[in-house]
This record gives sequence, C-alpha cells and structure tokens, in this order.
Amino acid sequence: MMRFWRRIVPVLAVASALAVPNQTRAGAAESTADDLVQALQKHYDSIKDFQADFVHRYQGGVLRKGISERGHVQVKKPGKMRWDYSEPEKKQFIADGVRIYTYIPEDRQVVVSAQPRDSQTTTPALFLAGKGDLVRDFTPSLVPNPPGMPSGSRSLKLVPRSPQPDYDWLVFTIDASTYAIQGLLTMDAQGGESAFVFTNLKENAGVADKVFAFSIPRGVDVVTDSAR
Repeated sequence: MMRFWRRIVPVLAVASALAVPNQTRAGAAESTADDLVQALQKHYDSIKDFQADFVHRYQGGVLRKGISERGHVQVKKPGKMRWDYSEPEKKQFIADGVRIYTYIPEDRQVVVSAQPRDSQTTTPALFLAGKGDLVRDFTPSLVPNPPGMPSGSRSLKLVPRSPQPDYDWLVFTIDASTYAIQGLLTMDAQGGESAFVFTNLKENAGVADKVFAFSIPRGVDVVTDSAR
C-alpha cells in the first residue's frame, strides 16, 4: 500500500493541477518551458475536478520488475480522489478528504488511514488540496517526449525546488495544440519509474461528492493504519 501511494501521489497531484480545458491554445508548440508552466498555472485554478481512463506502468526500483495495470481515476478538489483498477487485479484506492481507504477484494481487507494535514504533505500533495504554485515550487525544462507519445506533443520536466522524499522529478506530456494531458512520468529515489497514460480525459465534468464515499464491504477485515 505504501509503495502504491508513493508512486501515485506525485503523479496524480500534478495531473490534477495541470489538467486544463480541452480547447486550442495558439503558440503552445513554440512556447518556452517558463511560458508553458506559467500558462498551466494560470488555468490551474479553473479546474475543479477531472476523470480519465489510465494505463499505469511501473518498472525498476524496489520491485525489480515491470508491472502494467489499467483502470479509471476521478479527482475532485480539495483532496478527493478515487482510483478503480480493473486489470489485471481489481483494487480501489479512495481518499474522501478525511480518510484514505485501500481495498483489494482478493485480500478481503480494508486499510483505513488518516489523510495527511497540509503541514505533513509534500509539495505535490498540496495540489490535491487546491494549493501550490508550479512556478514557485518547480524548475521547469523542455525534454524529448517519452517513447510512445503521439506526434504534436510536448514534454515538460519539473524538478522540485525543495528535495522531496517520494520522487526526484516529474515529466508530463501534453498535446501542444489543446494542452490535454497525455502522459505523466515520475522517478523515485530507488530508480523506480512510474508512468501513466491518460485517455478519455474530462475536466470540470461535475464529479459528485458521493463518488468518494466508501462503504466497507461485509465480511472483510478492517485495519486502521495509524502510522500512515
């Protein structure tokens, strides 16, 4: 569970921060790194929620092997998110703004932990709370697109200005003509690479609060993780 959240939070946080309305922005293809990050920050405040299908690949690091999974994600500010993994194994990871629920049906166990307060979060997690500033918190640079990204994309590397325990840097790929998020990549201190590809992205679709309400299934063990 801890490995999952360490991989997820930096990527999801930046995704929620940078998801922008899917409309044409002239000049994106010619923009500098500073131009892009300032434009994305400008639109950040307009994003209340988003949802997308995803493919999540993780390789290297502590696990020393590759993993590929897929599912659907929904995010709503402040601090609510829901990951429904469908393949190859069903899993749910839900944060309702107060608690985090980790449920793997095959294990017949739900782990409940408190969601960190702002003072206990790393920089990217602040974006889930509707806070943070890309220009202030990261040093941006343009980099080549990761393999498999479509033509017409641009990739921006973000290095945190303050060292972070769960990641060294982040790269996100966007459609240069629409700013739609196409991919996100993060590297952790153990050399593990976590990559997401998003499709069917919808911003400000009016995700209901009830989506993030988790009901503990009958007959499962409930574990309280006070050390989370």
